[in-house]
Amino acid sequence: MARDSLPYVWVESDSAKWVAHCHRGACNVKHASVTQGKVEFICHKTENGATSTQVFLKGTLFFPCEPDRGLVRVHELTPEKAGQLIWVRARIHTSRAKGKQCFLVLRQQQFNVQALVAVGERASKQMVKFAANINKESIVDVEAVVKKVEQTIESCSQQDVELHIERIFVVSQAEPRLPLQLEDCVRPEGEGDEVRMRARALGPRTTTSQAIFRLQSGVCQLFRDTLTNKGFVEIQTPKIISAASEGGANVFTVSYFKTSAYLAQSPQLYKQMCICADFDKVFCVGPVFRAEDSNTHRHLTEFVGLDIELAFNYHYHEVIESITDTMVQIFKGLRDKFQTEIQTVGKQYPSEPFKFLEPTLRLEYSEGVAMLREAGVEMGDEEDLSTPNEKLLGRLVKEKYDTDFYVLDKYPLAVRPFYTMPDPNDKKYSNSYDMFMRGEEILSGAQRIHDAQLLTERAMHHNIDLEKIKSYIDSFRYGAPPHGGGGIGLERVCMLYLGLHNVRQTSMFPRDPKRLTP
Repeated sequence: MARDSLPYVWVESDSAKWVAHCHRGACNVKHASVTQGKVEFICHKTENGATSTQVFLKGTLFFPCEPDRGLVRVHELTPEKAGQLIWVRARIHTSRAKGKQCFLVLRQQQFNVQALVAVGERASKQMVKFAANINKESIVDVEAVVKKVEQTIESCSQQDVELHIERIFVVSQAEPRLPLQLEDCVRPEGEGDEVRMRARALGPRTTTSQAIFRLQSGVCQLFRDTLTNKGFVEIQTPKIISAASEGGANVFTVSYFKTSAYLAQSPQLYKQMCICADFDKVFCVGPVFRAEDSNTHRHLTEFVGLDIELAFNYHYHEVIESITDTMVQIFKGLRDKFQTEIQTVGKQYPSEPFKFLEPTLRLEYSEGVAMLREAGVEMGDEEDLSTPNEKLLGRLVKEKYDTDFYVLDKYPLAVRPFYTMPDPNDKKYSNSYDMFMRGEEILSGAQRIHDAQLLTERAMHHNIDLEKIKSYIDSFRYGAPPHGGGGIGLERVCMLYLGLHNVRQTSMFPRDPKRLTP
């Protein structure tokens, strides 16, 4: 054990409590003895909470340092362990002293358990006082007996047991004044959001945040596993590029030696080049950058993209079916493997269970426009969906088809990127699609143009410098299969699956127009 990570320890005498200082510079700690579970210490008397300068005692103090001692996880504390003497390492979530006893709530990730230190055979008054004075968020090791409880402990995840502590050691002491209290992090949305964003070392410690980001990890794993099982190859693409990926203005420009470069808005061009190189089916997981000055609940300037691209044989709907099946497999995996996390989040942010169909509902854009017009919305045939109209259409689809996930196909060509394949039967439209969860877009995709001449014409139509995308266009001069794909926003998927209302809740370290730290 490193010297800086030594536990705070305490020693008792008949008349007073003595503090053994085990910090660098506070006493002579011998390196050799520390690794053997003991420290040579200098003990000072404490008077009125202050440490006097009088050296009262010198000696050797032994403390637990047993590498073979098993630590039980908090989520494993069940009635089946009743009567067992166990060790647990956790944080002090709350403490409450009452007479000759002290109640603690010990927290470990998204799980917590009630613990009790009471004066008796195994604990003195000094020990109770010591436990009560440990700062919240400190990490402790406790030796305790697992006890069944007669009344359910509603405030803890482990509701049927509590720990009766016999020994307690502070492994890492938190400062008494925290930048925020964990209670602030579990308030309703909108209260203290900015404080939570600034104190990101503390905010994600809450049981809700722990559950959110573990479920998010599950989304990534299910995405990878599903596509790998389908024969896809995972690729890595550059994020510093010579031209704007989407052909638009919402791009970050960076200095690149004696010239300028851009942060990739999408791995789109590189996914396509891999298809041209006969990889057939590829996916990637990585950061995506959007220089959009949008301070909405669903926009970030940097997010995690889950991108898919694949060659198809006869119709681009093969691509849609592959992507929707991947999403359905993710939804099933979350439903079957992450119920604990879903329920934990639901306690703070209640929402309706996420619903989806097999096969996934697919509507054409014109059908969606017709549904909106029937609901009283005035919009043109080639007009893009606004955010309010997206949400309204989501509600209309839910009412009619009872699903939170659907595809809107055949978007107007005018609102899509330059590499989108026009509809061969109607040039106003395109072979492109978006996918929605709870009425909000989570994926934008299309069949890509795989003919170099047509691609050149569309790039010129979008006023893109052809020289900057020359290598991309050249990829299609040597034979390219018909192909398509899409890009998914990880944070949005998690937000909408859990029924949350701000994408920053599902971003560990969110980046938006007003936030560049931590």
